[in-house]
Amino acid sequence: MNTPANKPAQVQLTRRDFRFFHRLRVRWAEVDMQKIVFNAHYLMYLDTAIADYWRALALPYEASMHELSGDLYVKKATLEYHASARYDEQLDIGLKCARIGNSSILFLGGIFHAEELLVSGELLYVFADPLSQTSAPVPASLRELLLGYEAGESVLRVQTGPWHELKDGARQVRTEVFLKEQRIPLEMEWDEADESAVHAVAYNRLDMPVGTGRLLQHAPGIARIGRMAVSRALRGGGLGRSILQALMQAAAARGDHEVMLHAQRSAEGFYRGLGFEPRGDAFDEAGIPHIEMFCHLTPGQA
Repeated sequence: MNTPANKPAQVQLTRRDFRFFHRLRVRWAEVDMQKIVFNAHYLMYLDTAIADYWRALALPYEASMHELSGDLYVKKATLEYHASARYDEQLDIGLKCARIGNSSILFLGGIFHAEELLVSGELLYVFADPLSQTSAPVPASLRELLLGYEAGESVLRVQTGPWHELKDGARQVRTEVFLKEQRIPLEMEWDEADESAVHAVAYNRLDMPVGTGRLLQHAPGIARIGRMAVSRALRGGGLGRSILQALMQAAAARGDHEVMLHAQRSAEGFYRGLGFEPRGDAFDEAGIPHIEMFCHLTPGQA
């Protein structure tokens, strides 16, 4: 197909153009009478992926926008259709921050079935004051974070240390997760063990604490990990793995040969995926079903 002389042909997106992908499967309710995905749903796919993109940046969206004193509003959305998706196909939604202006952020999107590009799109957002909804400059911290992520930089910093250094961040996350979300009684959450424990706190690029955990000496050579908590909006993004690995490294560094923990039954699969095995019968702790799990450590474990 020829293109006008004054309009150069656009280069089609490929999977290699994206660092971030969100995976989904086409549902029956999303196909039309032709048994292909109804065209409007592709925009919904991109919008769904945007929520996961912020998770990949370790940004709990609502709290982060409050921290930045603004919000993002869609200014323009365009789609170009190349091929159709069908019921039950697994799709990968690629997103990329392509350009940041004074107050605008442009995302490129690609919806793929395997290597085939089905739909490409652009989402143009404007950063604005949420009260007046007038545009404002994109904050430097958000600009640096977006550009850094697309350049392959890490979005997390996990710091380990004593309670007196990390208590502010640890308290914030544990209050959010254990006291407010899980409604654990105040007197059961805070104890004297915090003072002797090694703590880990994960911070995002806005220096917001988003996850925590602590390491105790359960017995000679045996470490105990507890108080593992991740902000609700960021669960499933690998943050808990980073915290757990930092604590296991600290245990291995001091010579422990085993680490154990009391896992909430809802998180048992997460710990199994990191090499932990269940031990003993299930039990209730603070009214929540738990199971003891353990993992052997090797000297110098990474």
